[in-house]
Amino acid sequence: MSVPYCTPEWLEAFEQAYKANPKFETNLKKLTATVYFKVLAEPAWGIDQDILFGAVLESGKLAGVAFISEENAKKTADFILSATPLEWKSILTKKTKFVTDFMLGKIKLDHGSKVGILSIAPHSNTLVEAMTQVELRFPDQMSDKEVEQYRQHMIEFRSRLNV
Repeated sequence: MSVPYCTPEWLEAFEQAYKANPKFETNLKKLTATVYFKVLAEPAWGIDQDILFGAVLESGKLAGVAFISEENAKKTADFILSATPLEWKSILTKKTKFVTDFMLGKIKLDHGSKVGILSIAPHSNTLVEAMTQVELRFPDQMSDKEVEQYRQHMIEFRSRLNV
């Protein structure tokens, strides 16, 4: 069963899968960081406003994963990275690599140091693998009706979560 991208259902499935698979904690034990990913607005995908989600990792342990307001993200994040939904899809479907696309400027560093992000970059493939243990369904794979339902779901949960 696939889970819609950039929804609370996905973050919940990601968190459960991460915690159920000890290899991620082991492989990321040198990583302590709070990283948020900004998905830029793409109305054709049902994403009417930028949205941020991210994870808090403490020595590889997943301490939390959530959507967050940009204001709160700037207060707590080590890094905020932004890209288009299509760019994030390209990374999550392993068509492109985070480090390459970051160096090419397809992913922007909105908050944090470039040296710092490059120091955690070696962990990016493991993070992508962790985030994609669940099969993702992206809005460009949905019918017009499904995109509209996705849009309504996003409006509802953003309002409820205040993000």
